[in-house]
Amino acid sequence: MKIAQPVPQEVVQYVADYFSILSEPMRLKLLNLLRDGEKCVQELVEATDTSQANVSKHLKVMLQAGILSRRSEGTSAYYRVEDPLIFDLCNLVCDRLAARIEEQARQFRALSFTSKK
Repeated sequence: MKIAQPVPQEVVQYVADYFSILSEPMRLKLLNLLRDGEKCVQELVEATDTSQANVSKHLKVMLQAGILSRRSEGTSAYYRVEDPLIFDLCNLVCDRLAARIEEQARQFRALSFTSKK
């Protein structure tokens, strides 16, 4: 049996930082909006019904993490997902949550208070 080697603290911190980026609901909304291709900041502002400052703040965090890339065209900035594997990660989490919810629903259905005649 192979004994697991300790993971260096800086590696653990890097992974935790990456997951913390995805722990913000607005960032998940933005990723969802970008799943079909690049969008300009104004499109994202309108779709999220929030301020440009708020959208830009979250885009900057994901840009710095390498999740997004940015290009400028005139006075507009366009963002797109740089690493599509981010969607695989999100899909794994969503599938796991859906399975748990389905199991809970089965348990609720099994608890029946209707009279049996």
